[in-house]
Amino acid sequence: MSTPLQEATLDIEGMTCASCVARVEKRLQGLEGVTAAVNLATESAKVTYPADVPADRLIAAVREAGYDASVRTPGPRHPAPDAHIGHGHHAADTGHVHDVEDAPGATTLRTRLVVSAALAVPVIAIGMIPALQFPGWQWVSLVLTTPIVLWGGWPFHRATLRNARHGAMTMDTLITLGTGAAYLWSLWALVFGTAGQIGMVHGFSLFGRPDDASSLVYFEVTAAVTVFLLLGRVIEQRSTRRAGAALRALLDLGARDVELADGHRVPVDDLRVGDLFVVRPGEKIATDGIVEDGTATVDQSMLTGESVPVDAAPGASVTGGTIAVDGRLHVRATSVGADTRLAHIARLVEDAQAGKSRVQRLADRISGVFVPVVIVLAVLTLIGWILAGQPAAAGFTAAVAVLIIACPCALGLATPIAVLVGTGRGAQRGILVTGPEALEAADRVDTVVLDKTGTVTSGRMSVVAVTVASGVDRAEALGLAAAVEAASEHPVATAVVAASEGDPAPVEGFANHAGRGVTGVVGDRAVFAGRPSFAAELGVILPSALASAVRDAETRATAVVVGWDGAARAVIEVADTVRPDSARAVAALRSLGLRPVLLTGDNAGVARAVAAEVGIETVIAGVLPEGKVAEIERLRAEGHRVVMVGDGVNDAAALATSDLGIAMGAGTDAAMHASDITLVRSELTAAVDAVRLSRRTMGIIRGNLFWAFAYNVAALPLAALGFLNPMIAGAAMAFSSVFVVLNSLRLRRAL
Repeated sequence: MSTPLQEATLDIEGMTCASCVARVEKRLQGLEGVTAAVNLATESAKVTYPADVPADRLIAAVREAGYDASVRTPGPRHPAPDAHIGHGHHAADTGHVHDVEDAPGATTLRTRLVVSAALAVPVIAIGMIPALQFPGWQWVSLVLTTPIVLWGGWPFHRATLRNARHGAMTMDTLITLGTGAAYLWSLWALVFGTAGQIGMVHGFSLFGRPDDASSLVYFEVTAAVTVFLLLGRVIEQRSTRRAGAALRALLDLGARDVELADGHRVPVDDLRVGDLFVVRPGEKIATDGIVEDGTATVDQSMLTGESVPVDAAPGASVTGGTIAVDGRLHVRATSVGADTRLAHIARLVEDAQAGKSRVQRLADRISGVFVPVVIVLAVLTLIGWILAGQPAAAGFTAAVAVLIIACPCALGLATPIAVLVGTGRGAQRGILVTGPEALEAADRVDTVVLDKTGTVTSGRMSVVAVTVASGVDRAEALGLAAAVEAASEHPVATAVVAASEGDPAPVEGFANHAGRGVTGVVGDRAVFAGRPSFAAELGVILPSALASAVRDAETRATAVVVGWDGAARAVIEVADTVRPDSARAVAALRSLGLRPVLLTGDNAGVARAVAAEVGIETVIAGVLPEGKVAEIERLRAEGHRVVMVGDGVNDAAALATSDLGIAMGAGTDAAMHASDITLVRSELTAAVDAVRLSRRTMGIIRGNLFWAFAYNVAALPLAALGFLNPMIAGAAMAFSSVFVVLNSLRLRRAL
């Protein structure tokens, strides 16, 4: 009989990069019957494990990987603003670059970069330009370079030592060996060789080792590599920090406190299933429940993304975090804490991000093979020279040249510099990209899924048509409707008021019939405006022309019946209008080889009308947030690579589930934080620009990586055979970095 499985969430302290995620997962899944999905953004792991495995064993496995962990207690959790950043002494045990850098009072990576860059500029200039080499310049370079190596580069060296303890080699290992070899060789040449002589100037020969290898120093190599790699890590750290904000934005949507039916106000965390609580006009509904008394119009746009509020009456279900626009409700709580719909959406976002966090940088994956090969090649070079009967100093010089020529400055810069320039250009064009993973995803997508409200449409209600009865003036009907609607906060009322000319006339005896309509006396006329059902409730019969207008309007929009003195006089059609650029954007997406799909929570009639207007053939309508995630997963299961474009809380989980999430800038914080790309411009054409920029940037990155490796493949044999002295190796390494930077700067002209 198999052991039953159970689930737990572990909060993990100290993870800082994708390799941390892989290490923790490997340790956890090394336990029999255990599966784990680790989320770097929230420093957590969702673990499924046999019931006979104690939770302490899970924690012990995480600690064996070099991190600390605790089992999360059930209930809502509001992560701290920097929940994904390393924590104090625990982080210090992990041996990675961004952990203790962010502990209170610690030196940040940015500070290390700025100080190291300031010290490196004169070192590089003097070392590479013989005309600047004044008497004693090499000793000044030693003084300036030493803090760069020991203090500026310490995060890399610390990571090398910690990774070695776990039997792992990464780019940090090669950085330490390359810069360390260049620095220690230079120090030896100054103290024991001839490089320390006052008045010495670097000789410069293109090929062959120097007659006196002990006369060369490579401080500029050490300084340049350290500064460039610090720059890359700062860029990486900044991108990683944005990931954890999605869950905070979702959880912040919930109410903080609630008024119980007995008049006491308590924190929402104290609410229990079965409690009766009050919702006043304009307040957030504290938790999921059933309306027991009262009526109100509820704004569910944060959940559904749709701009038209819905009516809530006794027996209706309401969702925590939505807002009662008008009316007063008494609600019986049916779900609290982690069981609410909002919490469920938050978990969907977290689960989707956990899958993305396992993606490692291409350079780190390559280093798993490249680093050991270079180290072995350097050792074999030294041994080969000695076995060939050559002086040990000559063999050591060639070995150092191998390490320096292979030092991964260009390789390490290939991605971050292109990302820096590409994202900078994107920012100028209103496109905010989180990092290289987003660019890589955008380069491969073949299907674009578009939310309707706020994405293809403007997200704002407006009057699109007015049908009047025989003998009724259109402006008069709009003016009287605006007069009674002016006192209402309903979005439909706001649209009617905005469409009328001039200021609304004063109204007397105003009454708001929550969720149905409004009435009042304007001048000497008793005016009403509301849903067709409200007109029927008042005993008003619609003329055939107006009844036909209502039927047509309700297939694509909201119909408002306006009348006075007991008769229906007009039908106002209010709808969310299509953005002016949407049709052009859809056509452009097709030209990029993407298949557009409209995915919305609105009804099928409205969705098909909008899709037809912008040129979309595939429509999926009437889906809730969970349904949007399911549709994205279905498309991915069919082999498609999907980009999701949306703007609401209801889109957050789908944005995180898709291969690439693009959020409209005018949307909610939850959508923007769950996305990979945020569009500052509220234009759908910006999504087209985002895909184009991403593809161009990835092309540059691939070119950078190719030439960085081509340079190594060509130069390593020359260095091993002694045809490149370490000085030329350093110059070649620097040139490869300059090439990568110049190639990346081409992105400044993109779009």
